Amino acid sequence: MEQDLVETDRKRKRNLSTDSTLQWSQWQLLDSILPTGGFAHSFGLEAAIQARFVSGPDDLKTFITHLLENTGSLLLPFVYSTTLNPTLENLQKLNRILDATLTNEVGRKASVSQGSSLMRVAASVFTEVPSLKSMRDVSIGSGIVSFHHAPVFGLICGLVGMDSGASQRTYMFMTMRDVISAATRLNLVGPLGAAVLQHQIATVAEAMSTKWMDRPVEDACQTAPLLGTIQGCHGYLFSRLFCS
Repeated sequence: MEQDLVETDRKRKRNLSTDSTLQWSQWQLLDSILPTGGFAHSFGLEAAIQARFVSGPDDLKTFITHLLENTGSLLLPFVYSTTLNPTLENLQKLNRILDATLTNEVGRKASVSQGSSLMRVAASVFTEVPSLKSMRDVSIGSGIVSFHHAPVFGLICGLVGMDSGASQRTYMFMTMRDVISAATRLNLVGPLGAAVLQHQIATVAEAMSTKWMDRPVEDACQTAPLLGTIQGCHGYLFSRLFCS
C-alpha cells in the first residue's frame, strides 16, 4: 500500500514538473521581450487615426472590439488547426491558404514579417523541440519562406505541448495587448488608462474567443472588412510610426 502511494506521489510530481515547464514556455510566448516584431505593428490603428475613424478612447474601444472579432473569425481557425496538427505539411498548406485569404497587402506583409520572426526566434529558443529548426531549415531551403503569424504560432504551441484552447486565448490576448500598446504610443491613451482599458476589454476578448474557438479553416472569414480596407491605406500615409 505504501509503495503504491509513493509511486502515485512520484507520478504526480512528474506531471507537476511537466506542467510547470509548460507554463514557463507559455509565459515566454506571451512575454513582450520575445523579439518577434509585434510592437512594430498597429493593426491598422495608425491609419484609422489619420483617417479620423478613431479619435478618442470610445472610438478606440470600438476599434479593438471589432479587431478582436475579426482576429477570432479569420485567424483563430489557423491557430487551432496547427495546434492540433503541428506538422510541416499542415503548416505549408495553411500558409498558402492564408496567403490567398489576406487580400490586404499591408496586413499580409505584417503577418509574414511577424511569423518569420517568430519562427526564427522559436527555433533558437525552444531547443528542446528540434523539429522547429528542421522545419524552418527545410522551408527556407525549398524557397518557401512565407511564414504567416497565426499558423506559425499555433504550430509552436502544439509542439511545446500547449492545448488548443490555451493557444487560441493566448493569440487573442497578444492581439489585444499589442494594439493597446500601439494606442499608448500614438497618444490615444496613457499607460494607466491602457491598463484599465485592457482589463475592461478582457471580458470582450473572452467572449470573442469562446464564439470563434475550435473552428476549422474552412469557416475562416472576415467580420469587419472595413478594418482591412483602412489598414491597406497605411502605406499611403505621409508620416507613420508603425509598419502596419
